[in-house]
Amino acid sequence: VQLQASGGGLVQAGESLRLSCAASGSVFSMAWFRQAPGKQRDVVATITRSGSATHADAVKGRFTISRDNAKNTVYLQMNSLKPEDTAVYYCNSPFRSYSWGQGTLVTVSS
Repeated sequence: VQLQASGGGLVQAGESLRLSCAASGSVFSMAWFRQAPGKQRDVVATITRSGSATHADAVKGRFTISRDNAKNTVYLQMNSLKPEDTAVYYCNSPFRSYSWGQGTLVTVSS
């Protein structure tokens, strides 16, 4: 399975973005990760195939993960963005089973 993340960009604090992750085939549980410069890659949110979701404390209440199984696509709606959300965002299974794609860069200015 190949994964392609998209939707990143440069926004101001308080604005919103929606990221998409298109998979080349059917996938089961999926997750969004992010990696800020000089930091490790951390999980942001996870979602099962049936739609059960979890979100990291740092984004809870602001970010929402969702999916469209018919389109093999997972989304991350990011609201009330903060400068500390600046990172490259990646999608993968929660177990990091697939090859990492290039990710999509999100930059939040203050």
